[in-house]
Amino acid sequence: MTENEKFLDEVISGLSQEQKTLPCKYLYDARGSLLFEEICELDEYYPTRVEIAIMHRYAEEMSSRVGEEALLIEYGSGSSRKTRLLLDSLRAPSCYVPIDISPEILAESAAAIAKIYPDLEVHPLCADYLSPVEIPTPEKDFRRRVVYFPGSTIGNFEPLEALEFLAQMARQAGSGGGVLIGVDLRKDSQVLERAYDDAQGVTAQFDLNLLVRINRELGADFPLEDFRHAAFWDRDLGRVEMRLVCKTACRVDIAGQAFDFRAGEYIHTESAYKYDVAEFASLATKAGLSPQTVWTDVSGKFSIHYLTVPDGPFLQSGSDR
Repeated sequence: MTENEKFLDEVISGLSQEQKTLPCKYLYDARGSLLFEEICELDEYYPTRVEIAIMHRYAEEMSSRVGEEALLIEYGSGSSRKTRLLLDSLRAPSCYVPIDISPEILAESAAAIAKIYPDLEVHPLCADYLSPVEIPTPEKDFRRRVVYFPGSTIGNFEPLEALEFLAQMARQAGSGGGVLIGVDLRKDSQVLERAYDDAQGVTAQFDLNLLVRINRELGADFPLEDFRHAAFWDRDLGRVEMRLVCKTACRVDIAGQAFDFRAGEYIHTESAYKYDVAEFASLATKAGLSPQTVWTDVSGKFSIHYLTVPDGPFLQSGSDR
């Protein structure tokens, strides 16, 4: 199945459900990735700003936890802005493997990293990190694999999916490996809803771009003017929901299949679960990871966790000797 066929299959499947939905991973085409970079600069969108502040303050401690000669694997690398803060503090890292679904963004960021760190092996991998991927073997020896998953993307998974994904990270890191992961924390509902529905409408453009992409790549005919973006905090489920709400009844054709929308009906495009520190540590433990250290900002908005895979460090060789 080609990537376009997979895209079509998932769109048809999502829109065929009683509660229409679309996979959030498809928000990140080239334009979507650029719009998300804009979102990260908005006053309302605190996660990036707060996470970077945590990185500035605690990067040396994180480096000490990761240790020397690490093979760093980054899921959803994007512009790799936060990665540079980590790489600046890491001790003789062996290799950096950025993984991203957007080839344009990946190529640009990997080239920038290679230029800034000429002694570092960089092996970009264009892939969907939601599925297990084969990590290239570096030429240099490495002591442990460390999966780096910055941002708050773990919150986009349903709780059981998050558990399975953390277990996948543990397998990817391997015995003695580590996981360094960003986790957004629970807070006031107004702060959360503003973060996902900013006054300038950049997040709205980001969300609606998914319909633009479906029209362009799958030959659909979504009337873009009939849909609006909305964000809703569901206290019971502990998540922010991004929604594309149909303003007036319409019918949409995708690859010969018709989908009817009622006025007020919405497509669920993204969930953003929020955790408290103990809750996430419990989830990681169930996934086979051992919580080691957690760093937070003074206001308790965001956290970065370092987790390890039991059995201790080991030495692997790029030449398999």
